[in-house]
Amino acid sequence: MPGARRKKRGGHGWLAVLALMAIAIWFWREHEQPKKTAQAPAPAAAKPQVQPLTVARQSSSDFPRPVHDVLEAQIALVRRGISPGSIDAALGSQTRRAISVFQEIENLPQTGKLDTDTRTKLTLDAPILTNYVVTTNDLARLQPLGKTWLAKSQQTALDYETELELVAEKSHSHPLLIQKLNPSVNWKNLSAGTILKIPDVNYPDPVGKAAFVVIHLSERFLEAFDEQTNLLAHFPCSIAARFDKRPVGELRVKDLAEKPNYTFDPELFPESSETQKLILPPGPNNPVGAAWISLDRPGYGIHGTPAPEQVGRTESHGCFRLANWDAAYLLKLAWVGMPVSVEP
Repeated sequence: MPGARRKKRGGHGWLAVLALMAIAIWFWREHEQPKKTAQAPAPAAAKPQVQPLTVARQSSSDFPRPVHDVLEAQIALVRRGISPGSIDAALGSQTRRAISVFQEIENLPQTGKLDTDTRTKLTLDAPILTNYVVTTNDLARLQPLGKTWLAKSQQTALDYETELELVAEKSHSHPLLIQKLNPSVNWKNLSAGTILKIPDVNYPDPVGKAAFVVIHLSERFLEAFDEQTNLLAHFPCSIAARFDKRPVGELRVKDLAEKPNYTFDPELFPESSETQKLILPPGPNNPVGAAWISLDRPGYGIHGTPAPEQVGRTESHGCFRLANWDAAYLLKLAWVGMPVSVEP
């Protein structure tokens, strides 16, 4: 049948056309279409860099001279026994209070500002920085801090966790300041012999014991005086979070302990899952830090803390917390029976 033959021949023709079209499309896709390439992963966000703090090089011939800035003022105050808190080169509330204390001693207006008259009186007698060489003993004593009371009680010591923490505490400094002074140091891979720049600070050598101590609750600071009411030391101080736990009036020192251990009592920490009393070993990360000065009210004392940057808050269970370096210095001034006046 003619029609059938045409249909058959026509079917082959369309199949050929379709085949040619398929080949053409394949060729175009392979050779004309742009190849898809795998996209490179987005770069990871850069970690914020610590901005370096540059301090002009100084020689001994430059001194004595007035302070130039806040960092120099903080160091000059520490050398006089007046603590501005952790040295951080910032004019915070504790630094303003320390400046005000110095202004009172020098009969200047108590503004808390580093004005011209204050800078003139507040002088430096030596460069503000010194070199600290990391030792093998430094690195050997570092150890992680247990996460629970039980884990802490099982450690050989509650020592520093990092070299940064160690040198910051030795120089009465905020760790961020130490990082700014040493911007090229790899703190995660520190070796013995590394030289670090740190503030050169020490309190004056005590010439005797303090006659009495005054704690100001509202302004959260502690001061020690001699028999002539000359100021021997001024320290920021943390106080109890609860008003009913803040003793007001006259207390006396009952006992003194350097590098004390700490007895964990579960009754004082109802939020803890521990149910038994535990003895925690000494060390700067001990809950009472480097020193314990017991008062004649049961459970109350003046002591150090493993978190010096938090000193000055209302957060304790009733004791008075100082930075470890301040507590250690007060221990040298204190004596059993010394009066401690707590003012509102």
